[in-house]
This record gives sequence, C-alpha cells and structure tokens, in this order.
Amino acid sequence: MTERLEIKAALTVDDAGTITGIAWPFGSADRVGDVIEKGAFTPPEVLPMLFAHDQAQVIGVWDQIEETSDGLTVKGRLLVDDVERAREVRAMIRTKAVSGLSIGFRTKTSKPRQRGRTITALDLHEISVVAVPSHPGAQITSIKAADGSAEPKEPKLENEELEMKNDPVVSPEDLKALKADIATIKAKLNRPTAANNNHPAAENDNGIEKKAFADYLRSGEIDRKALTVADDAPGYVLAPEETSDEFIRNLVEFSPVRSIADVRTTGSHTVILPKRLTVTNAKWKGEAVTSEASEPTFDQMEFSVKEATTHVDVGNWLMEDASHDVEAEIRLALAEDFGAKEGLAFVNGSTAVEPKGFMAEAGISNFLNGHATNLDPSALIKLMYSLPGVYRNRGTWAMNGTTLAVIRTLKDGNGNYLWQPSYQAGQPETILGRPVVELIDMPDVAANAFPIIFGDFKAGYRIYDRIELQVRPNPYLLATEGMIRFHARRRVGAGVVRADVFRKLKMATS
Repeated sequence: MTERLEIKAALTVDDAGTITGIAWPFGSADRVGDVIEKGAFTPPEVLPMLFAHDQAQVIGVWDQIEETSDGLTVKGRLLVDDVERAREVRAMIRTKAVSGLSIGFRTKTSKPRQRGRTITALDLHEISVVAVPSHPGAQITSIKAADGSAEPKEPKLENEELEMKNDPVVSPEDLKALKADIATIKAKLNRPTAANNNHPAAENDNGIEKKAFADYLRSGEIDRKALTVADDAPGYVLAPEETSDEFIRNLVEFSPVRSIADVRTTGSHTVILPKRLTVTNAKWKGEAVTSEASEPTFDQMEFSVKEATTHVDVGNWLMEDASHDVEAEIRLALAEDFGAKEGLAFVNGSTAVEPKGFMAEAGISNFLNGHATNLDPSALIKLMYSLPGVYRNRGTWAMNGTTLAVIRTLKDGNGNYLWQPSYQAGQPETILGRPVVELIDMPDVAANAFPIIFGDFKAGYRIYDRIELQVRPNPYLLATEGMIRFHARRRVGAGVVRADVFRKLKMATS
C-alpha cells in the first residue's frame, strides 16, 4: 500500500503555473518518526502532480526532481490552461490557503529506529499539493492506493508540536474529582470476590486466611483472628477452604446402538412403513402356455414415538456460588442419563412406553450354542454363516464386555483366535472378520440366555428421532423456595424392520 507522509514546504507559483518547493527535507524525522535518507528516492520517468492525493484530480506534472543538501527539491507545472482545478489550486497557493507538499511512495527497504524507521530505498509514485489545516479538527485527505483502497485519515493539528510539549493543567475541582474516583475504585478492588461463574478466580475470598495458614506452617504460631474453627476445642487449626473447579463424576456407560443402526428423523408421532410379505412366483413355460398369476402379499408396520422425561431442582445459592458452571453440569448429567436409558431400551425395550429393543423381537431366529454355559467356537461360525451372504458381509457382532472377554480366548479348529484386534486407528476389533461392538446392556453368558446377536443392523434396526434432548430451566415454579427446576424430555421411536437379517445365539442344547 502506498504510504503517506505530510510535509510542510514553502511553495511558490508564477502566472504560468510553474510551482517549486521541497517535498522532503533531509536530516529530520516526520511526525511518526520516519527518516528518509538521501539517495533513497527512485522517481519514475513521469511523475504526476495531484491535489490531496486524489488520483481523480491530476493538476499538473513534475518536470524536475533533484536531491539537494536541503532535501528533495521539485519543480513542476500546473496545467492552468487546460485544467480548471489547476487554476483553482494556483489561486489557493497564492493566497496561502495551500502551502504544503506530500509524497506518495512505496517502501522497498528500511530499518527500525527507536521511534519510526530509517527508509533507505523507496519508489516515488506521486507528489501532491495539500492544504495546511487551520482548524484543530481538520483532516488531511487520505491517499488513494493503487488497488482503490483508502488509508484512514489522520488529524494534523496546527501547532501540534508546541501543544505536545506543554504540561497539562488540571483545575483544583477536576483534581478533587479524580482523587474521589481513585478512592472508589480502590474500595471496589478491596471487596471480597464471590467464587462463582462470574468470578471464577475468587482470589480475594480467603487471602487473609491463606496468609495466616502459610505463616503457621512456617513458624508454628497461630493467628487466631485469621484462622477460625467451628467449635472452641483447643488445639484445632482450620486450614483455609479451597474449592476445586472440577466435578468428580461417576462413569456413565451406555450401549452405543446408534453407531450401528439406521438413524432417521420424523415429524410425526407415528411412522408407518409398508411391508412386503411374499414375492411374485415366476415360472418357466413353453410356447403357447398360459402364464400363471402371482399374488404377492403386503402389510404395514407402525413405529410409535415414545417420550422420556425428568426434572431436576437446584438451589439458587448453588447456582450462584458454586465454583463451576452448575447448569452445564446438569445438562451433561441429563445427557448421560438419557443416553443410557435409550441405549437400554434399544437393546431390551419391551414395554408399551419405551422403544422396542432388538433383543425383545420375537421374529429373530435363534441359533443353539450346544452347551448351556460354555461358548462353542463352532456355534459362532455356524451362526454367522446361517445368514444370507449379503447381510453376513455387512454384519456386526454385538455383546457385552464379559462375553467379549470369553470370546477372546476361543480358537477355531486350526488354532486361530476368533477375535482379532484392530490394526488401524479408527477401525473396530473383529470376530471371524466382522466388526464387534460392545453393548453393556446385553445379557451375560448363562443357561437359556441370549448373550450374542449378529446381523446387519443398518438394514434391520431403525431409530426415529422426533425431539432431541431438551433442557428448559424454570426459575418461577419454585421461586418462593429458592429453587430452579430444569425440565428435560426426549422423544424417540425404534424397532426391528427386518428380523431376517439377525441371528441370536441361545445358550442351550435344545
């Protein structure tokens, strides 16, 4: 971007419009501390003369540009015969309404000074005739850069240097008011700070107590004014209270059924899916033999959206004084709770008020393990290959961690482990080459239990989201009791859409 440096210069102009002046004096810095060394200027063959750095106001041309001992001396011609604006500028120079020159350039090389820069090489783009402001609020017109952007205008005050050197004068009334403001600020800073969301640091809460306690640890002497105890028993020393901003949480585990199922959204309280029960019956026939009709049968299945709700009551004091964001913690706890409850329903849900789980689907075929308590490796192989290939090749094993631990010890007839770890980040572990997901809500290995299910969950189990988890605080319901109630609700439906793509392993012989 082209830079701007405003320089006052003594200008002269004659009737023909010839103008001379010093565009930059050597040996002194401008008002921002920049110094341009002699020999730094590289002017073009033709240098335009602008008014106030406005490219739309070309008023002449500079014919001579020379570096002298005084500075960058220039001589040019105002196009008074052809440009009306040039004649106006000539009149302004004669009346001393305009008395300055300003250079527009692009820096090539420079080095920093204590204040500003020392410019050793630059490309000179133009030299403008500018006005010297006579009003303190007047501004210099900004340079128009080559890309059409404009540098911000900077005020140049008349007698600016003289005013900056004067000492400020403050009246007694202003000084008294200033002292009062300082006293008020100091009083506020000395107040104890509440340790809550708005003031997480709370450094002033127990500074005196902390200092007294530290002194006791060093010297053994007790400052009883600073350290207090709940009772008067002698010999007690109470360390200053310090509250961590971390919540200690119990681990919440839930079954990640959503990661393997087909999850969709719905805008209704029920979802009706058409279902084909039988296929057509084509037959080979000879010439002139009448074809037989097919009668495929259809039905429909319905999924109802269920709702889970709860509410949490929290005291206003806890919300205001806790060192952690209590509302965020409540929302996290609700999200974990609802996630665990829906995961349990997706696996084992069987009542009318919850989504139906795939383990409760009576239409899924069972495959016998051959033993009531010990998993048989051959049973797992047979179960897997009992599915049609299109579903088997997209199938996923599902079981809990206890069952998975048992399978990790099983081998096939060739001594190869059925379970294989993941050899690539982001890829699941496998059983017989197919991925396995751990669902905490699956049953353990026991007589007549169904500890394992295998199938194409994307094709066979569907989840319909109606309303995502909503948490709405109500500060008015229990306001007289000093409590805030957080209402939470979630609406979701789920169920098996294709029972034939699953197989369950039953721990039994018959």
